Amino acid sequence: MNRHIHFARLHNFRDVGGYQGADGHTVRWGRLYRSDSLGKLRGEDRDRFLTLGIGSVIDLRYDWEIDAKGRVPDAPGLRYHHLSIEHRPYDQAALGPEVETGRFLADRYTEVAHDGVAELRRALEVIAADDSGPVVFHCASGKDRTGLLAALVLSLIGVGEDDIVADFALTGLATERLLADWRADHGNQDPNWPGYGRAPADIMRFFLADLAAAHGSVRGYAADRLGVDDELVAALRRNLLEPAGTRQPAERGTTLEST
Repeated sequence: MNRHIHFARLHNFRDVGGYQGADGHTVRWGRLYRSDSLGKLRGEDRDRFLTLGIGSVIDLRYDWEIDAKGRVPDAPGLRYHHLSIEHRPYDQAALGPEVETGRFLADRYTEVAHDGVAELRRALEVIAADDSGPVVFHCASGKDRTGLLAALVLSLIGVGEDDIVADFALTGLATERLLADWRADHGNQDPNWPGYGRAPADIMRFFLADLAAAHGSVRGYAADRLGVDDELVAALRRNLLEPAGTRQPAERGTTLEST
């Protein structure tokens, strides 16, 4: 299935439509996107981005990342929300090779899930709002902070764990390009940590299991820590799910393998 939409400088921009959600409904295509840094949009990439009709951008990065790399270019009608969900910065590239990717990153995701409650709650409200238009949310690589928010949204609208994990792992198609960008910024050196830019499925499996162990389920976590009630869940489902039996449009995007 083609989820990645090809851009020259964005490597991990993709549509999260097409998954089966609650009660046999399907996630709408063209309604919710996830991406690596939109600060890289220039020229034809910007033109292509504008054709998607995006109404709202949620930027999950730190202030200092935006200062260094820029933010999405302004456009008529585009709403920008800066919601930095991670509160404990760390340098993945500098980690030692002895650090196990799955368990380490799952623990960092759990920290974010409990530190960034105000920002995560606001992100859900933006995605659920009737007037947000198509929404894209992003961090730097579109993997960790973006993957956490994607997992939360998909879970709340009834997408199954296997699909949530598979959606997370699709970053693997962009890993080599993300690594190339990092090397270009660091004198063609390789990151010290072999796990940098990689998205093995066990990261998300561990994270979802940790939330379930602590709160009973992802929905339980969202209720306990984010104050997500039935009304907000219903709004997410209304905006992101097609009625059962609705004919879906053709798949969007171009796979990275074919570009």
